Amino acid sequence: MHSTHEITIATQGHGLYEFTDEVEEFVRRAGVETGLVTVFCRHTSASLTIQENADPDVRADLNEFFRRLVPENMGWLRHTIEGPDDMPAHIKAALTDVSLSIPVMAGRMVLGTWQGIYLFEHRAAPHVRKVVLHLSS
Repeated sequence: MHSTHEITIATQGHGLYEFTDEVEEFVRRAGVETGLVTVFCRHTSASLTIQENADPDVRADLNEFFRRLVPENMGWLRHTIEGPDDMPAHIKAALTDVSLSIPVMAGRMVLGTWQGIYLFEHRAAPHVRKVVLHLSS
């Protein structure tokens, strides 16, 4: 059995946006007891990650780390037509994931106690992002 669904996530600029509940609901509605859910980001300047969802400082520190690792003012960049944050956003997305695979057992995703699924927005301006879910059993 295969099931697919697309989620729309409106971002407000840089940061991590949790959407674990939406994926859990998709898995629950599909009624699959054992399988694998793939989460895929349809963008090149945003990415996905599984990260702690208990302490918001984790998300703030990750955002700050990537801001320092890939700053916006690198004078040697060639791809600058879409603004100073665009190429750094592509680099950040290349360093992270655009696809996640999460096992499903007993009808639920097998995530750790403090794990959440996040879209990692790497652009400064708000965007509407599309994430595709695919569940197979």
